Amino acid sequence: MWQQYPIMADAETARVNKESAMSAVTEQQALLTRSMVAVQLQEIPLLAGVDARTLDQVAVALKLLTVKRGRYVLHKGSVGDHLLFVLAGQLEVVDLTEDGQEIGLNFLSNGDYFGELSIIDGLPCSTSVVAREDSSLAMLPRNQAHSLIYHNPLVVQRLLSHMASDIRAATNYRAILGIPNAFQRVFALLNQFARTAPGGLVVIEKLPTQQEIAITVNTSRETVSRAIHTLIRQGVVEKDLRRLIVREPEAFHQAVTNASGLAQWRLISCR
Repeated sequence: MWQQYPIMADAETARVNKESAMSAVTEQQALLTRSMVAVQLQEIPLLAGVDARTLDQVAVALKLLTVKRGRYVLHKGSVGDHLLFVLAGQLEVVDLTEDGQEIGLNFLSNGDYFGELSIIDGLPCSTSVVAREDSSLAMLPRNQAHSLIYHNPLVVQRLLSHMASDIRAATNYRAILGIPNAFQRVFALLNQFARTAPGGLVVIEKLPTQQEIAITVNTSRETVSRAIHTLIRQGVVEKDLRRLIVREPEAFHQAVTNASGLAQWRLISCR
């Protein structure tokens, strides 16, 4: 029996060494994760140029979150106690009409952030946010978010600029919803995503699904499908995976501003 004591001691030593090693690995992984997050934070427009010490403090306080497509990140009326950054993926800000119908307001993608209104005024979330594809988020608790905002003039300036941009975007979306023709609402929303690429080519990148477009412009998915296929069939746009290439910018502009303008352009171009 006396021989079991050194064996038990060796076993205990081995267990302690294993736990220490695992703890060291965990700490190294945590440091590596924070380091990677700090690098990602530098690519977020709100935080670009912020001093390294502040970014390190933010990285330490962040909570990382992975959200599956279709899952809600925020619900309207819930307590907003985090400033959230989109590290990867795409989300949509949505609201509900009086009859419970979901209406899309705008999309969020890499580098965007949300939740700042509740952080500033302390009121519940005014809209909901849902993941439109698998997404990675970073959540900054309220106290650290306050410190970041109120101690960094550069962040405040960008925050105010972002709010002004949001107000303008909301005005544009209200204008889109006020268009009586469903096709034209679809065209107007696509125009919101249009960008001029190097070389002058106009493209609509990361095209939302037809269901997501339908929610945003308050119509059916079938109507969205018909509207897009009308543009494709008439050679105005070309489908390329998840983007549209605008081959006829003038015709596209007429479709956005006037639903009958597309037919008029086709008649003129065929003469």
